[in-house]
Amino acid sequence: MLTVDALLKENAALREQIARQIEQIAALNDRVSELLAVAQRKQRKSTEPKPPPPPPVVDGEAKAAFEARPKPPDLPPKEQGAKKDRKPTGRKPLPQHLETEEHNLRPDCCEHCGSSELDVVDEVVEEKLHVVKEHQRRRVAKRKTGRCRVCLKRTTPRSLPAPYSRSKITCEWLAWFIHAKFSLLTPLDRIRRDLSERGVPLAMGTLVNFVERAADLLAPIDGLHWKSLLASSWMATDGTGLKVLVPGLPTAHNGYIELYRNAEYAVFQYAADKSGEDVVDKLSRFRGTLTADAEHRFNGVYATGRVIEAGCNAHGRRKFRDAEATQPVLAAEGGAFIAAMYVAEAEGQKLELRGSALLAHRQSKIRPIATEFEGWLHAVEPTLLPSEPLRAAVRYYRNHGEALFRFIDDPQVPIDNSPTEREFQNVAKLRLNMLFAGSTEGAHRASVLLGIIATCRAIGVPAQAYLVWAFERLGTHRDLYGLDLREMTPAAFKKSLA
Repeated sequence: MLTVDALLKENAALREQIARQIEQIAALNDRVSELLAVAQRKQRKSTEPKPPPPPPVVDGEAKAAFEARPKPPDLPPKEQGAKKDRKPTGRKPLPQHLETEEHNLRPDCCEHCGSSELDVVDEVVEEKLHVVKEHQRRRVAKRKTGRCRVCLKRTTPRSLPAPYSRSKITCEWLAWFIHAKFSLLTPLDRIRRDLSERGVPLAMGTLVNFVERAADLLAPIDGLHWKSLLASSWMATDGTGLKVLVPGLPTAHNGYIELYRNAEYAVFQYAADKSGEDVVDKLSRFRGTLTADAEHRFNGVYATGRVIEAGCNAHGRRKFRDAEATQPVLAAEGGAFIAAMYVAEAEGQKLELRGSALLAHRQSKIRPIATEFEGWLHAVEPTLLPSEPLRAAVRYYRNHGEALFRFIDDPQVPIDNSPTEREFQNVAKLRLNMLFAGSTEGAHRASVLLGIIATCRAIGVPAQAYLVWAFERLGTHRDLYGLDLREMTPAAFKKSLA
């Protein structure tokens, strides 16, 4: 048993321990209070509005230039056509070229008394748009062998045209399939399910093989288009990302698909990455003007001296529109200059001016606007802060003005690159549907087919009709037609329709 002295000593030790713990708790409470005070101060600072940055230092000469800056021309008011007599708002008749299915309906008996003795006294004609369900047919060709009565030798007729030997599909079927996949942008899985519902079960690997066959047939024509583009004096380009499965990589590789086009040809090309060296190599044989975005990867192309840079004013116009949120007055002024150039360009396109006539129109109508715009940019830039969006828009035209105004001196160069960018709407939808390309070879084959479809669209040729025509001449009966590649292009098909 503990003695009284031991208990007293233990009690004293416990009291000392409790006192130390009380001191520690008090110190911790003080620290918590300090941290709370710091947090409150930071919160108050974050909620308080930041003072605006100091305005740029503008000397008297710059200020005078800003005050005397050129004003944008007044845009013509939107044309309001004269009031015309309203045309009758009835339903338009259906196109007359459609195959007509006619039904003659007559009453069997009188709906009032039930008599069957009726005379036709009037007729009501109703037109309705009807669809015949698309169905898959089985084509059977029975090739009968004949024996010559003179030489006694046998003769067997040639098989019907097919895209390749021992093919289980016709040229029409392959054209329908490629049109559905790369023009209507229908995913392969959806095509497979649709065929299965129609009683034609095809494996996914079989459909992929059809894509490969079609791309291999059309690859020489796509290559011919590329050679024609390189030999031309102007082309435009743009690109976007495309995920590709590469063996050995745990995730899909971020590749890049590019479009090169002019008024007659469109060629898609797949690249492993978005590198400037690859572009320089691709365009090593090109001598002309290139319309593209102001990207650094094209600097190597322009540095060779063989390619002239042309810019896209749609990008510059968009930058001024974005700046209207912070600088509405000045941004609207800059945008008005660009809008005036677009109005003048639209006038020339409406008049269908080409060549020297379009050049003269641009020099007389657009060049003065561009000159005043350059003066406006020079006067406004010193008054803007580096962080302001309007300064970025102004610097864009200050740095790339020569390329952006290139179209004024070259009638074949457009004012912007919008037609090229619109083609990538289809690519984006295709990419969304298929998620990724199964291989680099698949990406290259998809580029071939996309390019052929885009070329047909550019020159106004129905893609599916051309594909049927091309597969018949590129397939098993190519020797029978005996045509050169240039005679099997979409342009050649268009001439055959004339």
